[in-house]
Amino acid sequence: MAATIKQGSLAQEFYTPERCYITELSNSADDPQLSIARARVAPGVTTCWHLLKQSEERYCIISGTGMVEIGTLAAQQVGTGDVVVIPARCRQRITNIGEDDLLFLAICTPRFMVDDYQDLETGMA
Repeated sequence: MAATIKQGSLAQEFYTPERCYITELSNSADDPQLSIARARVAPGVTTCWHLLKQSEERYCIISGTGMVEIGTLAAQQVGTGDVVVIPARCRQRITNIGEDDLLFLAICTPRFMVDDYQDLETGMA
């Protein structure tokens, strides 16, 4: 890995079938151990049940209020400054229960790869 400064651009945001918006901040083969994405969930929206087969994930809540469900834990409210730790192969989803967008960083180790994603609602990879 080389020393680098990556300029962020929210113009690269895209909508996913998971029902949230994603901006990839850092996800490169040059840095395979970690990826960082900014996720945005609109008010009233629940992302679909999914899991990552190989990567562990952390949600670092930037702003907003959500109800997160992971594995067999009871649903729990999360807000600014909270960190949600999600092991690999652990089902997950989050609901925006606030009036503003729910924003969080999704940090994956190793880095997120499309083949690692499993949609648990439709069965699609």
